[in-house]
Amino acid sequence: MSIEMSTKLGKIGITTEVISEIAGGAAIDCYGIVGMASQKQLKDGISELLKKENFSKGVIVRQQGEEVHIDMYIIVSYGTKISEVAHNVQNKVKYTLDKMLGLSVDSVNIFIQGVTVTNP
Repeated sequence: MSIEMSTKLGKIGITTEVISEIAGGAAIDCYGIVGMASQKQLKDGISELLKKENFSKGVIVRQQGEEVHIDMYIIVSYGTKISEVAHNVQNKVKYTLDKMLGLSVDSVNIFIQGVTVTNP
């Protein structure tokens, strides 16, 4: 599936996988993020930590009419304020997608899949 944008020079189609990779990369750069998690937890409740090449599994891009919505599944570092980390991720993802693709995102929904103690 792709997101279509119209410009005065024509139409541009961007696949949801590209948007997912960019959004995941932007989120990983935020303080307090350990990594991206799979949107489908294993049955015993343990979240799989995704590597860079699999960010699209932890990000869902939805288009409803003209609106674009992004759902992100993340794992945060123990000891950080989860609400602040989530807010920072929302802002960074919206900013990055706007600057890199010219894509206006209506909402970035954050789903915390786990909290992990990181080694200093």
